[in-house]
Amino acid sequence: MSTKHAEAASRFISNKEGETWHNETLWFVRVKRDNVAKDVPEWEALRELSSKIKMHTITHLDKYAEQFAQNAEANGVIVHWAKDAKEHNKIVHKILTGHNAKKLVKSKSMLTEECHLNPYLIERGIDVVESDLGERILQLDNQPPSHIVMPAIHMTRQEVGKLFEEKLGTEKGNSDPTYLTRAARQHLRNEFMTADVGMTGCNFGIAETGDVVVCTNEGNADMGTSLPKVHIVSMGLEKIIPDHKSLSVYSRLLARSATGQPVTSYMSHFRKPREGCEMHIVIVDNGRSEILSNPDHIQSLKCIRCGACMNTCPVYRRSGGYSYTYFIPGPIGINLGMLKNPEEYSDNVSACSLCFSCNNVCPAKIDLADQIYKWRQGLDSIGKADKMKKMMSGGMKFLFTHPALYKTALSMAPIVNSMPRFMLYNGLNDWGKGRELPRFAKESFTSMWKKGKVQKNKK
Repeated sequence: MSTKHAEAASRFISNKEGETWHNETLWFVRVKRDNVAKDVPEWEALRELSSKIKMHTITHLDKYAEQFAQNAEANGVIVHWAKDAKEHNKIVHKILTGHNAKKLVKSKSMLTEECHLNPYLIERGIDVVESDLGERILQLDNQPPSHIVMPAIHMTRQEVGKLFEEKLGTEKGNSDPTYLTRAARQHLRNEFMTADVGMTGCNFGIAETGDVVVCTNEGNADMGTSLPKVHIVSMGLEKIIPDHKSLSVYSRLLARSATGQPVTSYMSHFRKPREGCEMHIVIVDNGRSEILSNPDHIQSLKCIRCGACMNTCPVYRRSGGYSYTYFIPGPIGINLGMLKNPEEYSDNVSACSLCFSCNNVCPAKIDLADQIYKWRQGLDSIGKADKMKKMMSGGMKFLFTHPALYKTALSMAPIVNSMPRFMLYNGLNDWGKGRELPRFAKESFTSMWKKGKVQKNKK
């Protein structure tokens, strides 16, 4: 199996200070999530209900997608259907050229990252401006997001301050968060004022009414849709939910799971275009309908993109988002990447300890770790199983199925305790990189039991 993730993770870990900061920062968010969840007595009931609503919706998506589109069109919205990323980008570009637009101001959208919309439009002469603070920081630094909710979480305020000095002309050496935020706000205000078209992602599409819901903490989605006369919504097919009653479940789960907040600062509903303006919704498939037919991995479509699985994942926290080769990192990214192209993204399945913490925090109760385990079992069938691991597994299988040999090996194991260190920790021992081998007991438990040295529990 390719070591792309392992190599990138090794580079990230080499910066011990950065690794520690990243780990502790994300764990702080995970703790916040736990604390606010404890304040909701029915938390687990909400998770179960969330899971059932999502599973019901995606297994009846033909009905709900049609209902959503019909209601949106009845509201005066222009609905477009895109089978893949290429079609999505063409539709957006056609809307922009139809209005002679030169500048597009965007609210954060992982779907547009998935479709590589920004470079597509920039190549065609469109000035694309990210308005989410984290996304704007990364755009100025020419980097992709490293987290789906906190895209610039890997950067320190000192790094942001230095970047703003170069790009925005801020005070040299000033990395005060309030100062940097005000500088970004002033910089973005002009972009909002001069944009021809505004674009948002979509957290939820309400089939019953045809409106879309966008959750933000900065109000950038509202600014981007209030000033330009054209609003484009980029929406994944799986974002549709039945009604506002269903939305009430997710509104209680999303922010608490994502950042430990009771609710996002802004929960904006867009149902119809402003008077004299246009609103477009581009509904994107891009492989989602294929996932519907995959019983082992269909639950991936329940994801509400909260990022809780990343915040809790011990591998993601210590290896960083850029160590993953798919554009979405962490447990959900591993699964989505494999669904997109298992041969290309198979390196990511090793980035999991199978601790199942992601399963336990997911607000939609996606079986993330179970799916990763299934992907691992199928690596050999696509020619991506690690040869060394295959050889080791074969050797262990042979040892465990031959009791006499196993007992002999067990009796000789303590010899390892006195072997020179260079014989144990070298290039052949991947396990020894960053780990210490355990000391073997002088006498095995089996031997102690047979000699009566272990006191048996008498009932």
